[in-house]
Amino acid sequence: MDSVKIGVCGLGTVGAGVVNLLQRNAGEIQRKTGRHLEVVQVGCRRDNADCDLAGIDVVRDIFAVVNNPAVDVVLELIGGTDTALALVQQALGNGKHVVTANKALIAQHGDALFALAASAGVSLKFEAGIAGGIPIVKAIREGLAGNTITRLAGIINGTSNFILTEMEAANRSFADVLVEAQALGYAEADPTFDVEGIDAAHKLTILSSIAFGVPLRFDAIYTEGISKITAEDMRFASEFGYRIKHLGITTKGKRGIELRVHPTLVEKSHLLAQVNGVMNAVLVDSDAAGQTLYYGAGAGAGPTASSVVADIIDIVRNQGSDGIPNLGFVPAAMQALPILGIHETQSCQYLRLSVLDRPGVLARISSILGQHNISIESLIQKDARKALAPIAIMTDEIPEQAIIAALAELEALDEVIGSVSRIRVESF
Repeated sequence: MDSVKIGVCGLGTVGAGVVNLLQRNAGEIQRKTGRHLEVVQVGCRRDNADCDLAGIDVVRDIFAVVNNPAVDVVLELIGGTDTALALVQQALGNGKHVVTANKALIAQHGDALFALAASAGVSLKFEAGIAGGIPIVKAIREGLAGNTITRLAGIINGTSNFILTEMEAANRSFADVLVEAQALGYAEADPTFDVEGIDAAHKLTILSSIAFGVPLRFDAIYTEGISKITAEDMRFASEFGYRIKHLGITTKGKRGIELRVHPTLVEKSHLLAQVNGVMNAVLVDSDAAGQTLYYGAGAGAGPTASSVVADIIDIVRNQGSDGIPNLGFVPAAMQALPILGIHETQSCQYLRLSVLDRPGVLARISSILGQHNISIESLIQKDARKALAPIAIMTDEIPEQAIIAALAELEALDEVIGSVSRIRVESF
């Protein structure tokens, strides 16, 4: 039986998880593929006690792995975009298939790397980079291949989802829960990539490209984080019948592609609103299958290793090894659709204002909104007998430009203290 020889670059949590999974389930994988998947070389700065490297050649120069003529498939599991880019370029140039879990690399350099893979007649696969153990790429490329997809929305960062879940469940502040997330290992010492939406933006860029057959446009995505969400927002959202989730949303319409990551109010009854903790979920709207939801662990050694190994198995089965980039479309058929700016979108809006309890303040707020053709769907006012009263408003669907102009006028009112908080509402 032929052996497929694998070289692993990077032996952190994911790298060790892949080695363990290939060893533990070797018989099962061989039964399903008819091939023996063998890790022959590992490139890493230091060994990892969480996996057994007995019988495996270990080198400290990761480029030795991509230059090893015995290696058939290279796993890029080092992260980052500088060394990783050079590593993948060299591996593809050497005619080796590559599997990566690096969403930033694909989002920022994917178009060029897929072209290089196509010219070399090899595969570049990336399932593990998007939603951990959720096989969302395969679902779109294979299970929904006959469908026209119109919208994709997902909770695709576990750290942000954990923070929002705990803020709502225990009436806690963002800063308080962030400290806990860092202590539990869910958030990095510098949590910017997670809580400000950059990680989710990388993933959504790739998903949009897969779903709609457009070039990767990370530079055009609108990104907004969760650091300004308060426990008060959570309480008001709940009273309106919603939960706050940090969503990546991409839609395809007549005018172009929407590509945005931001906090979003989702109705409590919807399945996305019930995805809690560090779990991920991706919802897909398509014409034939309708609305489908894919749920699971978005990170961790086991789930991510599962997707890496699934990509290796795809290569072994010769799926996509004909040089066609694995995005579910032929390069010549890519659609040059415009990416709409956030100012070109429209949605219902949640607004929270802190106002001085003076006669006529609600009338002035309503007047400003009315001047911009913004209708109030519902309103909640708390602690009206106190000097400073919070007010929460839900609007009907309005253009983004209208709410931006109205907010500027609201914040200029003497009775409105501080800035107006607002969160977009998504209907499913």
